Amino acid sequence: MPNFAIVTDSAAELLEELAAKWDVRIMPMEFTMGGKSYLHYADYRQMDAKTFYDRLRKGEMATTSAINPQSYLEYLRPILASGQDVLLLVFSSGLSSTYQNSLLAAEELRVEFPDRRICVVDTLAPSGGQALLVYHAARLRESGAGLEETRDWVQANKLHMAHWFTVDDLMFLKRGGRISAATAVVGSMLSIKPVLHVDDEGHLIMMSKVRGRQASIAALMKKMKETGNSDIKDQTIFISHGDCVEDAKKLEELIRKEIGCKTFLINYVGTVIGSHSGPGTLALFFLGSKR
Repeated sequence: MPNFAIVTDSAAELLEELAAKWDVRIMPMEFTMGGKSYLHYADYRQMDAKTFYDRLRKGEMATTSAINPQSYLEYLRPILASGQDVLLLVFSSGLSSTYQNSLLAAEELRVEFPDRRICVVDTLAPSGGQALLVYHAARLRESGAGLEETRDWVQANKLHMAHWFTVDDLMFLKRGGRISAATAVVGSMLSIKPVLHVDDEGHLIMMSKVRGRQASIAALMKKMKETGNSDIKDQTIFISHGDCVEDAKKLEELIRKEIGCKTFLINYVGTVIGSHSGPGTLALFFLGSKR
């Protein structure tokens, strides 16, 4: 048993087999669709990704909920009671109140378990950016790093975790208040595709607009060229997609050809983030000189 547990939430979109391989625990987050609430587990046991995106394409909407303090208490107590310390890597405070709720729970648990250490990090990241920080934390722990050393690495590097997104349907951004209704309508008519970014406060912001899907895919690769670290060819690169795996593979091949990266992990944008970004979302994550 590792000397500390790494715990994250399902906004990180790690599949069950990867979580098991890295020995990472994933708390499920809740989404509501068609008047029914579901928990998004790493194994998609309550609704699979394909079904989720098919329902979105048919016009259904989904909403999401933060993890509340009580859920944190119930999830973390058995881990602490087993004698393990906890490193909690939480979904961006710029997009959810989950982080604030985790702090409330951690404060109570420190009183309840005075001999245990609980470190909470606001990753300021969603989706594959959060997952990539979890991946590096798990690798550090495997190499022998302790709780505080691993926490400090995540804190020091989280603002170097680059997130670049594009979406296929502007109406989902309109519903989330990211763009106006007029911009969404005109942009859809002209096949305008936004290039979005997660900033240093963990907010999703629009950076530029391009015409057409292929141009938006190329724009993500261009951002990697501009901001990738000197070791970018040797990094593990994460790509997430909203049920558009062929576009994810196109982006991978473009990066292989233009930049020379060799190791990729392609995964679905899960139900939590996908509720707000919609089908056709494509996202790229890597460590860069800046976000």
